[in-house]
Amino acid sequence: MHLTHHHGGGAGTRRGPALNDTPYASLSPDLVLDAVSACGLWPDGRLLALNSYENRVWQVGLEDTTPVIAKFYRPARWSDAAIIEEHTFAQELAMAELPVVAPLVFGGHTMLLHDGFRYALTPRRGGRAPELEALDQLQWLGRLIARMHVVGARQPFVHRGKLDRDTMVRQPMLAVLASSLLPASLQTNYRAAAMRLDASIASRLEAVGPVRQLRLHGDCHPGNVLWTDEGPHFVDLDDARAGPAVQDLWMLASDERAMNAVLEGYRQFRDFDDSELMLVPALRAMRQLHYAGWIAARWHDPAFPAAFPFAAESRWWEQHIADLHELADELE
Repeated sequence: MHLTHHHGGGAGTRRGPALNDTPYASLSPDLVLDAVSACGLWPDGRLLALNSYENRVWQVGLEDTTPVIAKFYRPARWSDAAIIEEHTFAQELAMAELPVVAPLVFGGHTMLLHDGFRYALTPRRGGRAPELEALDQLQWLGRLIARMHVVGARQPFVHRGKLDRDTMVRQPMLAVLASSLLPASLQTNYRAAAMRLDASIASRLEAVGPVRQLRLHGDCHPGNVLWTDEGPHFVDLDDARAGPAVQDLWMLASDERAMNAVLEGYRQFRDFDDSELMLVPALRAMRQLHYAGWIAARWHDPAFPAAFPFAAESRWWEQHIADLHELADELE
């Protein structure tokens, strides 16, 4: 979950690209290999770029042993303390015998620095996507997330922020309004739709009332779960933050039947407050609004126009505005 710079290139007050808009311009394959070598490992020259937009992630082949995954953090997104807190959480989960890929330690450190880039190395763990139609797999995921939440509830995050309206609604909305991706003719309509949805989200959060906040995976969609013959494991705690337990459940459950299966597994290891189910439409709305803001905020990164070309078309923004109104209807 992914926050703001602006997309320049329009008229008037819009600015041109700043240094931070193309933060990976100097991240060459040689730099990746040098960074891995600096840890005392012996790359064999085989590099495979993996699918990641927010960070840059490479599989690096090593002499005489299995490859490692090298993740280069997007500059200026998280503080050093927040990255270290992510690593500490991953290590805590691994110590509790949860199938989570934790960073490797070199010289007492998990967050490493090379040529101005912060990075981490993890073991390579393969796997396939989960079958989310299979009730037994959904129950298994529910048990696993509950065990993760037992650990997550032990202490709070200090540096990683919360899943809240400021992060998920206001900042993304400002990024869209500052971006020339949004056609000028749709500015007023977008602002009205986003503000209406924000008000609907606020009402729903207020109606549900305070719910317990804990350390979450934060981005628990099927792409961040890999299945092997031993069962599922989680990758990528990059969006770990504080929030309600249901945030780690709803993206895995496409309908009520699936959610019931996930919760059946979850309740074997941890209590679940059913009132949190009322938050799901608000969380879904926040994610959708945030997605557009994330694309707008990152548009100067060359990976984004290549991956999300539809965001340059006005019809996509027209549909997005319609979707925001539909989400508000659902919440109201």
